Amino acid sequence: MQTRVPNAQVLAEMGLELAEYERLIGNLYDSAINIRCMGDSLRQIRTLFKANFVTLILRVQDEPLLSPMMVAGDVELGEGGINHYAYYAKSTLFDSLPTDTVFTVDELMSEAEWVSSSFYLLFCQPHDCHQMLGADIRLPDGSTVRFRINRPREQARFSHVERAMCAMLLPHFRRALHMHSLLDRSESLGSLYSQTISRMAVATIVLDENGSVVQLNPVAREILDSQDGLKVVGGRLEATYPSDNRELSRLVRNAFQRAKQGGAGLQGAEAMSISRPSGKVSLGVVVELIPTQELVEGKGKPTVVVYVRDAVSKSLVSNVVTSQLYNLTPAETLLALELANGLSLEEASEALNIRRNTARAHLRSIFSKTGVRRQTELVRIMLNSVVALAKPQLPENGRL
Repeated sequence: MQTRVPNAQVLAEMGLELAEYERLIGNLYDSAINIRCMGDSLRQIRTLFKANFVTLILRVQDEPLLSPMMVAGDVELGEGGINHYAYYAKSTLFDSLPTDTVFTVDELMSEAEWVSSSFYLLFCQPHDCHQMLGADIRLPDGSTVRFRINRPREQARFSHVERAMCAMLLPHFRRALHMHSLLDRSESLGSLYSQTISRMAVATIVLDENGSVVQLNPVAREILDSQDGLKVVGGRLEATYPSDNRELSRLVRNAFQRAKQGGAGLQGAEAMSISRPSGKVSLGVVVELIPTQELVEGKGKPTVVVYVRDAVSKSLVSNVVTSQLYNLTPAETLLALELANGLSLEEASEALNIRRNTARAHLRSIFSKTGVRRQTELVRIMLNSVVALAKPQLPENGRL
């Protein structure tokens, strides 16, 4: 059993200056936010170990899918620094290895077994990846990431110091990849919620501490582009009419003031209506403070969101989900959605280019399938159902 080598001795024997080690570890943790920084770390490791390839296999896909991995070596990098290659765990020699344990090939098998294996002949020999040092890193969520360092045949086998250096890196890989996974999941959920809000025809406008617009969803951009009640002037959100603009500014100031007052000042959101030059129904506006833990002082961070609802806008709902939810035909689905958008039966029949008698027949069938008796009830259940939560999908044939 080999004696554990102190970390300081490992760095010294590897010829790695502390500043270089800090840069390597810094790139690993920066990859939690920007995965491309992981590629910088792998290239540093490649140089440090005098390797021809360093590979991080992010996920193993079953056949015939390709596995995403990051590679530092003589390869053309894929989009975002991610390449996809065949790596089927059950067909390799490294399936079911103990996790978080550094290994070398010569510990697992003889030289003859290694060079005669199909894995070596197919994947390693063509790239002169004879020597291998690595570990399977288990993340807190239960997933496993495979880390491999390869050297050509003519180079020396990996030493116990290089094994110790590899072991030093494993905890940092684990933490950085776990943080990246958590941030990526949070970002994906945020994007999903934002898309859902957009499909419900709610505009969201995020303002920083200076009152400048820092983020818009597509519905908000459409409202602002129309300049019918709200607009952006000099990067700041403004209402068209001075009286509305003063009230909007007051609500935004109040929201920031509540943030400065702390928990005692955190009351509910405030609302107002904004008149439109076009004469259409006023826009409904809600101004709400985005809660933060305020652990770090900083200016310009988004802390207020302005919700805007245009009562006459069309909702973006899924035809497919509407049809599935109520077992409607394509023709019935289109009619139901037009009615939910506020059209009368006559207006909907004209919009869909169908006869009124046909529209009435469709409506009777819709009533029967949805269990309602009046058009107002139909509109209510359509607006309050889950149809707005699914991504809209256009029918293959737009005609009835």
